[in-house]
Amino acid sequence: MDITLKENEKVEDLQCKGLRIIQNKKWFCFGMDAVLLTNYCDIKNNSKVVDLGTGTGIIPILLSGKRNYSKAYGIEIQEEVAEMAKRSVELNKLQDKIEILNADLKNASEFLEPNSFDAVISNPPYKLNNSGIINPEDKKAISRHEIKCSLEDVISTAALLLKQYGRFYMVHRPDRLADIICLLRKYRLEPKQIRFVYAHVHDKPNMVLIRASKHGNPELKFDKPLYIYDDEGNYTDDVYKIYGM
Repeated sequence: MDITLKENEKVEDLQCKGLRIIQNKKWFCFGMDAVLLTNYCDIKNNSKVVDLGTGTGIIPILLSGKRNYSKAYGIEIQEEVAEMAKRSVELNKLQDKIEILNADLKNASEFLEPNSFDAVISNPPYKLNNSGIINPEDKKAISRHEIKCSLEDVISTAALLLKQYGRFYMVHRPDRLADIICLLRKYRLEPKQIRFVYAHVHDKPNMVLIRASKHGNPELKFDKPLYIYDDEGNYTDDVYKIYGM
């Protein structure tokens, strides 16, 4: 399918079953965290899924090549970013499987049925909106800072949309872990699984992958650490497997 590219846009090969995505090099481009989160989502066949703050649409698009879900919705508040994500969906001929919604996730119950989703996924802004002067219309800033939504907004919306025992998947920063677990429990999302991600073996973790279950029983399991680079600076075998190399 021919898709018209706009200024500063390019098409990137996702190296997964021929999937491609449109990126704007002046905006926030998806990173490894989105790829790791997508791989972490062990959702079941025919699941109904929603991605909160979908951005370029990377997670539902990439997930379509890894899991056999029935329908995915991607919510994105920025109009131009949502429009670009819609074109990426069309580029991959996934219109029947993925629907991009240009909306505020805080109003999700107005257009998505509560208590009906098998899985909710989010790669939310990591940084608190209290550090320096930020342009509230800057697309990179909106993707990185809690300008349009807070961590609590994401978690409360996930709890609202998930059905009983539905799964919530998120990637975030380890220094927010106390906040994350407190908020998950506040909204009856029981943390079930955690994996810390490290750049190198001797570094501190720089990402944390989390799975929670709506109204699940208390039992938190820790996966083995994920190291990105080996001592020679090459990707580890775990990362090569995630990228399908």
